[in-house]
Amino acid sequence: MIIKITMLSKKYFQFLTLISLFLLFSCQSETAEQVYNNQATITKFSPLTTELKRVAMVNTADDNIIDQSSYFTIKLPYTIAVNYVSIVINSISDYQKVHNVINANANAVVKINFPITLTFYDYTEKVVENQMEFDLLLSNWNSKPDLLFKINCITINYPIKINSYNSANQIASSIQITSNQSLFNFIKNLNESQFIALSYPFTIVDTDKNVKSIGNNSQFENEIKYAIDNCTKNSNPLLDFIDTLTKYSWKISYSYHEKDNTLLYSGYVFVFKKDQSVSASKSGITTMGQWTTRIDNGNREFKISFSPDLLHQLDEDWKLFEFNNSQLRFRKVEGGYDNHYLYLDKN
Repeated sequence: MIIKITMLSKKYFQFLTLISLFLLFSCQSETAEQVYNNQATITKFSPLTTELKRVAMVNTADDNIIDQSSYFTIKLPYTIAVNYVSIVINSISDYQKVHNVINANANAVVKINFPITLTFYDYTEKVVENQMEFDLLLSNWNSKPDLLFKINCITINYPIKINSYNSANQIASSIQITSNQSLFNFIKNLNESQFIALSYPFTIVDTDKNVKSIGNNSQFENEIKYAIDNCTKNSNPLLDFIDTLTKYSWKISYSYHEKDNTLLYSGYVFVFKKDQSVSASKSGITTMGQWTTRIDNGNREFKISFSPDLLHQLDEDWKLFEFNNSQLRFRKVEGGYDNHYLYLDKN
């Protein structure tokens, strides 16, 4: 259903939730009371939106023992040779054969029979004709900044419905999503003027292979966080948080506390030192503060302390959501609804 709204102002509609909109449409009334509920509505830049996109990415991890990359996967079927033993890969279960042969021989050499087709994490594909072309492609991808890879071990049971409102043209609609690829493409094609709301409840299969009903955004994000922490395909044991934090300088790429405050911190560069001091520099002016971190009940906690008002707003008891060599993502949950976020990108 698509309905164009002409009687209410564009500015007012920017603060509506999709739930309220569809309630309004079903009642055929343009004067019904509207209530803004941040828990229901997300945008292209909301943390949950980017996490959903990563849940919907192509599964690229199963064949890493062969292609040595999580940027892409080799499209089935194809053939490899391990120490001259030919293995046909027809399904995911066949990767166990490769593991068995390699485990039996510490000096095992894997060779791919070309040509092959690569499917990238974003569903694009490329035919690779030979080993030289493959090695060059792998080298180019590995030289790129760290990608936050697919979030594995959490499966959405489709179909699901997403309600959408475009504040630019004041058009509301709903779409049924039937697969990971359609969800990925839907989020990829969102524009800055769109507000979306997932239609709850729906079910997922969680990291422990349990079917679980999801009733709101915060519950869904908690399940995604659990998958990041507990699915072995998502872990990166080679990275140490404190070493990563103190090795680079950082800038704020996303800050949310009751509203998006990212632009307030534009231009600031943060340097965290091992003596637990932190500097925030902008336009030649440097402000000093402190940082602390600890593990509590298996969760990494992180706190920044500054005196000036603007930087003082960063003083939260953050919990580390995830990180890699170029991104640090923190979250603070307040009542399960108005979550706070702080994202740092390598400067």
